[in-house]
Amino acid sequence: MTSEEFQFISSTIPHQPGVYKYFDQESRLIYVGKAKDLRKRVASYFVKSQDNYKTRKLVQHIHHIEFTIVDTEQDAFLLENSLIKQFQPRYNINLKDDKTYPYVVIKNEPFPRVFLTRRVIKDGSEYIGPFTGVGKVRELLEFIRTYIPLRTCGLSLTSRLVRSGKYKVCLEYHLGNCKGPCAGLQTEEDYQQDLQQVRNILRGNLAPVISRLKEEMQGYASRLEFEKAAVIKNKIDSLQDYNAKNSVVSTHVEDVDVFSIVTEGYQAFVNYLQVKNGSIIQTKTITLEKRIEETDQDTLLFAIAHLREKLNSFTNEIVVPLHIDYPDNNIKITVPKAGDKKKLLDLSTKNVLYFREEMRKTKALHLHTKSREEANKILYQLQDDLQLTELPVHIECFDNSNFQGSFPVAACVVFKDGIASNKDYRHFNIKTVQGINDFASMSEVVYRRYKRLLEEQQPLPQLVIIDGGKGQLGAAMESIQQLGLTGSMTLIGLAKNEEEIFFTGDQQSLKLPYNSESLKLIRRIRDEVHRFGITFHRNKRSKGTFTNELEQIKGIGKQTAEQLLKKFKSVNKIRQLTEKELEAAIGKAKARLITTHFSQALTAKEK
Repeated sequence: MTSEEFQFISSTIPHQPGVYKYFDQESRLIYVGKAKDLRKRVASYFVKSQDNYKTRKLVQHIHHIEFTIVDTEQDAFLLENSLIKQFQPRYNINLKDDKTYPYVVIKNEPFPRVFLTRRVIKDGSEYIGPFTGVGKVRELLEFIRTYIPLRTCGLSLTSRLVRSGKYKVCLEYHLGNCKGPCAGLQTEEDYQQDLQQVRNILRGNLAPVISRLKEEMQGYASRLEFEKAAVIKNKIDSLQDYNAKNSVVSTHVEDVDVFSIVTEGYQAFVNYLQVKNGSIIQTKTITLEKRIEETDQDTLLFAIAHLREKLNSFTNEIVVPLHIDYPDNNIKITVPKAGDKKKLLDLSTKNVLYFREEMRKTKALHLHTKSREEANKILYQLQDDLQLTELPVHIECFDNSNFQGSFPVAACVVFKDGIASNKDYRHFNIKTVQGINDFASMSEVVYRRYKRLLEEQQPLPQLVIIDGGKGQLGAAMESIQQLGLTGSMTLIGLAKNEEEIFFTGDQQSLKLPYNSESLKLIRRIRDEVHRFGITFHRNKRSKGTFTNELEQIKGIGKQTAEQLLKKFKSVNKIRQLTEKELEAAIGKAKARLITTHFSQALTAKEK
């Protein structure tokens, strides 16, 4: 990206704290940075000559920029670290993953020690953190050691060695800093109770700790031991002064998906925060075109299904600003009114509102509408980019849809002269395919669509987009060949995640420039077929039209299917289980029926 190109987009970057992400021409994340003022920080890469060789190389490889707004500079600091650890961008090579911030480890050993570390080792130990300041953590650990007597020695306290009487208590025991587990003077159960108090303090769950301290303080006071009561009172005050909460690394929230939505006319904007272990690891904002009859709940449900699939999220809790009728009863839907989840929702809302404001500015500049001349220019550009023999004035796009590996349907949307032709949209119930087989389903719907057009002597499209990779494209092409339509239209496959374009017979994919008008049109068509397909799918589920795939297996009834879904959450997970794992849940005979069914379906799919 040149300085001139940056000047064109600089006004879209806010003067707010946040994290900026640089991507190269192949949409790979190459750098993550934090900023107190996003626009000033990003501009510094482009408005002055760089002396540093690495920085010059970085700027040369920047193709496009994304950013996430946060509330404070500290939040930007934490989010930057989280993203770097998650994606390890090429130009963040000087930053280290788990050594960047300190953790408190509860060691995996008898009578576990608790100490500060910057190394996370997969040895079964429990790691709490990361924390932003090592000084604060040291103060906290000092407080814990003062209040909770835990061992600090490195002795191996196996039950055999403790029973043998090998160890004697040390000075720490006599000072009251340890209860002497080495000499059998403290039970494992009592030690674990003390460790639970440590966890509560470190995770910010201070209420039970303070409650226990108050009981102890009142006990001393009732016995007129006011000096001891005063010591406990000081400990309570110290605890209440400690505040480890923030909106990016939460002490209470673990794995959740957070969604916010705002609407404006026929458009909706949805922001998504993916939270893992209390840290935001993914952010995304998308634009959706609404129909008149679609409520915010309908639009949000579509966005949730699309984004969770795209970012491979399987969390069991979704945080949203309004109540939605989510079709999976095993997923918890939370509409928070206060607390950490409300803070995360507020942060998501802040990002989606900013995104909408930028869209408003774009509309004010009349950049959202295209004249007929401009629309034709885009189609000519698409023809040139894809090397089509004809101008693609008629484009159709297909997509398969299923829910949790069940209930397959498909959809087709039609664009004419670059504009959606809603009256020509079609949806399909899969008729000839047993179970979930995306390749066979795609082959079926493409065959049915163009067989019908031939019979009705309707015009064929110049371009057909298959939402999927080489496998689905190949399945669609088989149907075209069966109908004798080879050469009558161009078929391309669009990979779901990378936005790579595949042509039949080609080994290498085509990647159009990220901000090209051609790719924008293809994206819009792809997003529209997702919306249309999932809306149809949701309506069929709400009417009770579907039966579960498991119920279609001869010998498996509704009760058994429901039992399995309740235990294993989805058909996809059940499909991956071994016969032995299924046998433990439903018995040998039924387990054999299910594994045989899925094995046959997989064989058919591979063929």
